[in-house]
Amino acid sequence: MAITVASQIEIDDQGVAWIAGANAKVLDVVLDKKAYGWSPEEIHFQHPHLSLPQIHSALAYYFENSEKLNAQIDRDYQEAKRLEPTLSDPQLRQKLHALKKAK
Repeated sequence: MAITVASQIEIDDQGVAWIAGANAKVLDVVLDKKAYGWSPEEIHFQHPHLSLPQIHSALAYYFENSEKLNAQIDRDYQEAKRLEPTLSDPQLRQKLHALKKAK
């Protein structure tokens, strides 16, 4: 008996893995798992538009392609660190910090 497995993951022209029909990247789910330690059930609670099968598919895709996706996470992080000084407003941060202290 042949078994057909439907993939929940689509790869776009730039090689980015997306959860089919959800407008969410696989890395979005992966980062929730890595950053917050969320279980698939918690990810579903936080992102109810994603089904548990979609979340499990995203995590399975990550575990099968972790080297490639970890490299992408590292590149994205380095790019964010590079851009941070140009996007940051130190004066605004200082004002917000002062307001928070005043409360």
